[in-house]
Amino acid sequence: MTSHRRNLVVLLIFLTTSPLLTSHFFARAASTSPPITRPRIIYINDLDDPDDPDDEDVDDPPIVKATARTTFQQKPQFCPYNPCSEDQESCPKLAAETECLCPGISGADVAPNAPRVDALVPVSEGEHRGKVQIKWCAPSSVVTGYRVVIEGREREAQEFVASSRKGYVGSLEAGTKVCVEALNKAGSSSPSKFSCQRYSPEKSDHTLLAGIIGGGVALLIIVIIGAVILWKYKLCQKAKGDSADGLGNPSYSTEGTL
Repeated sequence: MTSHRRNLVVLLIFLTTSPLLTSHFFARAASTSPPITRPRIIYINDLDDPDDPDDEDVDDPPIVKATARTTFQQKPQFCPYNPCSEDQESCPKLAAETECLCPGISGADVAPNAPRVDALVPVSEGEHRGKVQIKWCAPSSVVTGYRVVIEGREREAQEFVASSRKGYVGSLEAGTKVCVEALNKAGSSSPSKFSCQRYSPEKSDHTLLAGIIGGGVALLIIVIIGAVILWKYKLCQKAKGDSADGLGNPSYSTEGTL
């Protein structure tokens, strides 16, 4: 039993002290173990050393300075465009020239929206005497022209340029329906309750009469107010005159009693 232990101890000493076996063992272990990747650490000195000659051959990296830019959000400015005014530039053209904002406008490849009829007014003087003037407002669409259609006289429809907002038609009977259509290359607008109106001369006469009456009432009120102010002014002047007369002629008694 003692001899077996002794032989084992001798074998271990032999294995640990033999250089050939040891190198073979570690070489085999290194060949079978996976390679180990170690990170490369690069040290950067922020401060240059004037005494270090190696710094002369190294170019300093460019310094990028952060700049702050403040932007101000301006209030959107809408184009000075009135859809009911005549002979004015289109809103898209104004937007291209002044960078203003236009309301939403449908494109030229889409049929325009219907315009809005503003008024049907009989003309009583001038070169268009006896005719009816029709006024309208442009839709929010690309328009190349307008067409005025009279009920019962569709073949006599009149066309106007895109900048027009009024036109003249012949005499109309009361109740005649008049419609305005917007045109572009995609087609024409569909009639609506806003783009059509029935002619009512009584309504126009009543409107004119109401305006005349209103102006007369306003003028009468102004005259009454002026008369009241003048009357009060005269009363004040008379009161001042009476007061001055009373102070300028005092009555004193010069007789004494003994």
